[in-house]
Amino acid sequence: MATFNLDINGKKQTLDVDPKTPLLWVLREHLKLVGTKYGCGIAQCGACTVHFEGNAVRSCSLPVSAAANKKITTIEGLSENGDHPVQKAWLEHDVAQCGYCQTGQIMSATALLNKNANPTDEQIEAAMSGNICRCGTYVRIREAILSASSKK
Repeated sequence: MATFNLDINGKKQTLDVDPKTPLLWVLREHLKLVGTKYGCGIAQCGACTVHFEGNAVRSCSLPVSAAANKKITTIEGLSENGDHPVQKAWLEHDVAQCGYCQTGQIMSATALLNKNANPTDEQIEAAMSGNICRCGTYVRIREAILSASSKK
């Protein structure tokens, strides 16, 4: 066990955990931030995506030791009331079916738009390629991202 200072959604947290514990489990089990989902555990599906210093990363493969003193944003920290432009676009375009992958999808889309306010279809496809949606809502995901980009 070791003590880590974390900056999660703008709040300072101090936790005693095994340094190898994936950030995903620190978020879900220790901090009760369950919006970040477990999908595959090997950083291939994107369900566990969070922002790490502004970049979309897979929290299932990021050890908590690497997150110490870094800015982490989860879906809970994206907006207080679910009114972030990407979240609103997700609802407007009826993106979610089962919804399981959607927090990871939204976090990847938000990271993209924070870096590129007007992405092309190809840039959207590249940025979102690490997020798998078993329901196949990829067309609506792209439409929602384009819609959110026009409102930023």
